[in-house]
Amino acid sequence: MQQAKVDGADIVEIRIDFLKNFNPKADLAILLKERPLPIIITYRPKWEGGEYEGDEATRLDVLRLAIELDADFVDVELQVATDFIKSTHDKKSRMCKIIVSNHNSKSTPSVEELGHLVARLQSTGADIVKFTTTATNVTDVARIFQVFSHSQVPIIASASSARGLISSILCPKFGGYLTFGSLGARKESASGQPALTDLINIYRIKNLGKDTKVFGIIGNPVGHSKGPILHNQAFREIGLDAVYVPFLVDDLADFLRVYSSPDFAGFSVTIPHKEAAVQCCDEVEPIAQSIGAVNTIVRRRSDGKLIGYNTDYTGAISAIEDGLKGRLSSGDWGNTSPLSGRLFVVIGAGGAGKALAYGAKEKGARVVIANRNYERAKALANLVGGEAISLDKLDSFCPENGMILANTTSVGMHPNVMETPLSKEALGAYNLVFDAVYTPKVTRLLREAEEVGATVVSGLEMFIRQAMGQFELFTGSSAPGALMREIVARL
Repeated sequence: MQQAKVDGADIVEIRIDFLKNFNPKADLAILLKERPLPIIITYRPKWEGGEYEGDEATRLDVLRLAIELDADFVDVELQVATDFIKSTHDKKSRMCKIIVSNHNSKSTPSVEELGHLVARLQSTGADIVKFTTTATNVTDVARIFQVFSHSQVPIIASASSARGLISSILCPKFGGYLTFGSLGARKESASGQPALTDLINIYRIKNLGKDTKVFGIIGNPVGHSKGPILHNQAFREIGLDAVYVPFLVDDLADFLRVYSSPDFAGFSVTIPHKEAAVQCCDEVEPIAQSIGAVNTIVRRRSDGKLIGYNTDYTGAISAIEDGLKGRLSSGDWGNTSPLSGRLFVVIGAGGAGKALAYGAKEKGARVVIANRNYERAKALANLVGGEAISLDKLDSFCPENGMILANTTSVGMHPNVMETPLSKEALGAYNLVFDAVYTPKVTRLLREAEEVGATVVSGLEMFIRQAMGQFELFTGSSAPGALMREIVARL
């Protein structure tokens, strides 16, 4: 409890059902007397997803004792709430509030069903109502946000699982009474529960309100993204009432259809949705249309239409150009790109691969696409007027020395950090190696490339530059570049 207070919590929940050798009369008195913060006392039975397997009457007696000892809140399950509340009329202090809760470990019901559930919870005489569901799709969370306004008493609601994470972060915006965070990794009381320090320091949850604009990163996977750390601090720097969250999305079109309100103002788009985003936007800028991939979507204020952009293109190519200029030390390049005339090998034919191939071709490079699926490599090569090879032939591909290599696949991304798309022996033919992966900061590909004498450009550099472009599209303001670089340096 003291640690929770230090980390910024306003209230703590004590899960008695997790305590071993618990002596109710002695231990409850100590917990409540010594509490540094208001307490919710919860004694969750197995039949409602908790750990308690003992006598039910004994369990409810402990909760009544907590009320007598002036607990701030007591959580009791809907199934037993009506009789329990009736039995506490002569014991209930003015201080103690009763939370009546319900937990669904399988799914998230319809809005209508959730509305009926809230009505049932209220009918018990609850001071506060609470329900948790399980999100099998990120769109499930939207139904939870819809029912916040249905309750006539304070309401707590969230969806567990990684797809439900945004329910814990965005609840203050939609009227939630409180949200839950853990004290750290492996200390969660529910799947997908965020850390308390992340809620406060990254998402600034205490500053969120009904007018807060929501931005976020759409991807699958998405948990590795550093975008929330970067953009939320940048929003704070310019004083913008906005939050940037991770959206674990399976179907992009479905996601954009459900989260269509002006509150959801813009999105970064990552693997595997960049190509699908082209079809999902109302309008796409010409460069992104040519590339065939969108990594940024902005909801236009005037009409709510979704406009697609690609900042990967400029972010990656400018980083590679600067890396080459540093290696070649030829002074003022004027309007000539150091990529001009060079053989530029792109690994991957997805959204990022298309951006790199298009950008390199525009700068005058000769482009080669290497991909596990040769047909996809061939299609992209035809699009940019380049050459295609199968990825399994890349190790022996060496028509000349001094080539440029750009990996745009997820090979080598955490947790598979020992994987690499190209052998160390083959890297000797390259002057510069770029890796779009930035978790870890130095991939095996980059480490081995540096060992054979190549200049290396980390995916972090592309990440910073494309993020600055996204920030400016999101906000209409110049990106705080120095701050964003400082943030990334600490990651």
